[in-house]
Amino acid sequence: MNLASSNVETQSFLRRQLSRLLAFNIGRLAVILTPTLWLAVFFFIPFLVVFKISLAESMIAVPPYSPLVEWNSDEAYATLKITLGNYLFLFESRFYLDAYLSSIRIAGISTFFTLLLGFPIAYLIARSSPTRRTILLSLVILPFWTSFLLRVYAWMGLLKKNGVVNEFLMGLGIIDEPLIMLQTDFAVYIGIVYTYLPFMILPLYTALEKMDLTLLEAAKDLGAKPYQAFFLVTIPQAMPGIIAGCLLVFIPAVGEFIIPALLGGSDTLMIGRVLWDEFFLNRDWPMASAVATVMLIVLVGPIMFIRSRSKQEEV
Repeated sequence: MNLASSNVETQSFLRRQLSRLLAFNIGRLAVILTPTLWLAVFFFIPFLVVFKISLAESMIAVPPYSPLVEWNSDEAYATLKITLGNYLFLFESRFYLDAYLSSIRIAGISTFFTLLLGFPIAYLIARSSPTRRTILLSLVILPFWTSFLLRVYAWMGLLKKNGVVNEFLMGLGIIDEPLIMLQTDFAVYIGIVYTYLPFMILPLYTALEKMDLTLLEAAKDLGAKPYQAFFLVTIPQAMPGIIAGCLLVFIPAVGEFIIPALLGGSDTLMIGRVLWDEFFLNRDWPMASAVATVMLIVLVGPIMFIRSRSKQEEV
């Protein structure tokens, strides 16, 4: 009787464990499946559509590109029409290469200055009291409550010849005539740094807020000077936030369109403006799709490399 009762209890225990394990696996699968479906619907499928268009030829039609598959209803067969001419022209043309290099240069310089401004701000917030920290974080997020377009237009009013900045400098006697700041690369840098500064501050704050302060005390006890402790202790611990912030700024800045269009000049060449011109002025959708595809590949490669290196360092 005791043996039979023990077997029943064992079987009941195994059933409970099996059901818990099954529920855990289903929950884990649901957690993994949700972002996977999101990426598939809003990234992978649109990318396939863009890539398909890049293999077509430009046409005066609706849509303005040739179909990749042509069906012959009389003889019941299909003809596959794929062309790589858009990619060949892309690599042969100096114009597109200059647009890529200019976009990477402007985005890289803007990311660097965003990091220089964002790091001390994030460090100050992370070392503030909880009440003050909440207020400072609210001030960082506050610009998102205003329209992005209105904020860019505001910088146009600040940087123009008779704008606030020139009037202020002339009023102080620092300059005798207005400076040309609007419609220059300088204005584009200011616009990108101002717009994407919160994207740099928030990841840096997250990393710095978790930093072990006892390591700084240990470095001080071992004779390290403040700048040595900063570069040997603070920077390594903040490196995940630095990498995340730089990626969050650099990637959207490369394809930025509104800021160069409103603040930059006619010689400010960025890939976002090139895509706009190809899509809406030239109506060359296949060429624009090829430009977008190559730009995505150029960005994804370094991101995957940085992620693999960070995983190796963690191991």
